Amino acid sequence: MRIFKFGGASVKDADGIKNVLDVLQKVGYDDVLLVVSAMGKTTNAMEIVIKNYFEKSNGLQSAIQDVKKYHNQILLDLFDNEDDDVFFTVNSYFADLEYFLRSNKSPNYNFVYDQVVSYGELISTTIISHYFNFRGLKNNWLDVRDFIKTDATYRDAEVNWEATQKNISKNVKKTRAKGERSEAKSLNITQGFIGSDENGFTTTLGREGSDYTAAIFAYCLNAESVTIWKDVPGVMNADPRYFENAILLNQISYKEAIELAFYGATVIHPKTLQPLQKKEIPLYVKSFLNPQLPGTSVSKGADLEPKIPCFILKKDQLLISLSSIDFSFIMEENISEIFALLHQFKIKVSLIQNTAISFSVCIEDKFGNFNELKTILSKKFKVSYNENVSLFTIRHFTKEAAEMVEKDKTVLLKQISRETMQVVTKE
Repeated sequence: MRIFKFGGASVKDADGIKNVLDVLQKVGYDDVLLVVSAMGKTTNAMEIVIKNYFEKSNGLQSAIQDVKKYHNQILLDLFDNEDDDVFFTVNSYFADLEYFLRSNKSPNYNFVYDQVVSYGELISTTIISHYFNFRGLKNNWLDVRDFIKTDATYRDAEVNWEATQKNISKNVKKTRAKGERSEAKSLNITQGFIGSDENGFTTTLGREGSDYTAAIFAYCLNAESVTIWKDVPGVMNADPRYFENAILLNQISYKEAIELAFYGATVIHPKTLQPLQKKEIPLYVKSFLNPQLPGTSVSKGADLEPKIPCFILKKDQLLISLSSIDFSFIMEENISEIFALLHQFKIKVSLIQNTAISFSVCIEDKFGNFNELKTILSKKFKVSYNENVSLFTIRHFTKEAAEMVEKDKTVLLKQISRETMQVVTKE
């Protein structure tokens, strides 16, 4: 079985969905499991719904209507008849969403978040499955929550691999049964990003978690390969939105790809690679605009081909510097305490640097917990910080690459190892 993942950009409108069908017809869809994200910017739109819900804003209904109108237009562009079952099914999802928002008693933002945003994936895959059937491409729609089981860490759930393996092995149709008619191909369609906990509540695997979903299915099914279909030719050595003259990487080793993902390369989700590496399942990153192009292969082999500097930019970071109030050394016990607090407040550390009496970290405050953390740290340390800084990471750096990154910027912190250079800058 091959696993294909299509992100929101690939299914943002009716033409995008038609193009996904075209891609499948060009590259084949026998024994394929399709993992699909919410359409376009639906997750962002759902976050506005949640914001209005918690603020008890009069804009709640308007925010829901915006999401409805967006999907309804796609339905009207794809289907001839509004009486088609898909209109009823999509409306049922919105009715379920509104019922949840009326009846929910939990004040837990992360819990509510997962219950609400997940409708984006459920609606997206429902529309696509119905459209493929409408066009004669028969498929099995799977509710991923019946397969991927997690703990109850809402918004960043950990996979229960044992339960997930059992569910997927037992219930995903892999191949045509012997003697089945040749046209009865096995195409499965499911949702990325979401799962469910032991109580049946929806969980999410973290933003951009659909790639991880694809890897989970690949691991559990011993898949032939995973292909992530994007609007770029493959993995570039830099994000073309921020760097000119980005170059396509033909081959990346698992190790190098994990390093790039760790430092924040957004083309491949950080959790995606580990399960694939364990079973040596190759990952391809290809263009849904030009599906016949080779793209990038992530597998055993050369670390990097071509071997050139790779640039990663993380914006909207916080640089925190802690120093001892009495000029005493910052020792292991202090660092251990600091990291325990960072873990407690779910703050991701991107860079660490320490001296005898100071300790600096560049962090990403995904859950908005920094102010609370700062209050606690201020009791023991002198705390200074810079907001909205940028963290540049250069893998396989050169002098020219470093000069290009630092040009016309204020460098707040720099760290160099054998293969990697990191620079925190302020414009």
